[in-house]
Amino acid sequence: MDPLWWIGAGLVFVVIEILTLGFVLIMFAGGAFAAALASALGAPTWLQFVVFAAASVLLLFALRPWLLRRLKRRMPLEETNVAAQLGRSAMVVADVGPLGGRIKLSGEVWSARAARDGLVFPEGAEVQVVRIDGATAVVDAVARDSAPSTSTTHDSNPHS
Repeated sequence: MDPLWWIGAGLVFVVIEILTLGFVLIMFAGGAFAAALASALGAPTWLQFVVFAAASVLLLFALRPWLLRRLKRRMPLEETNVAAQLGRSAMVVADVGPLGGRIKLSGEVWSARAARDGLVFPEGAEVQVVRIDGATAVVDAVARDSAPSTSTTHDSNPHS
C-alpha cells in the first residue's frame, strides 16, 4: 500500500480530532503515520495494518491518559449537559412530591420529583438537584433552607 494513503488517512484523523477534541482520533492518526513509515520501508500490506493497529492501541492506552491528566491540571473542564445541572438550585413552579411536580432549572421548566418519600416542596420553594433520572430532576431541600413540609397523602394527579 502506498505511504500516501496512510498519510492521507492520518491527516483526515487529525482534522476530525480538531473538531471533536477527544484525544482518540489523534491516536489513530499516529498509527496511520507509523503505518506510512512501515510502508515507506517496504513492509507488506498486512504488516502495515498490524503496525497501524499496534501503534494506535499503544498510543490510546499509554499517551492518551497522560495527555488528559495534563490537560485537566492546566485548566478545569467545565461540566455540560446533565452533569452541569447537578447541585444547582431550582424554583418549584408546581408542588413537587415523590410522584412528581415541576421546577424551573436554568431558565427551563423540568419535571421533578422529591428525592425522599414523604417530602413535598410547595410552589415557590427553592430546591437543589441531586440527580437526573431520564428527563426528571430529582430534588431535595437546599441546605440553608428549613426542612420541607412532610405529607402522608400523595396527590396522584400527574399534572401537578
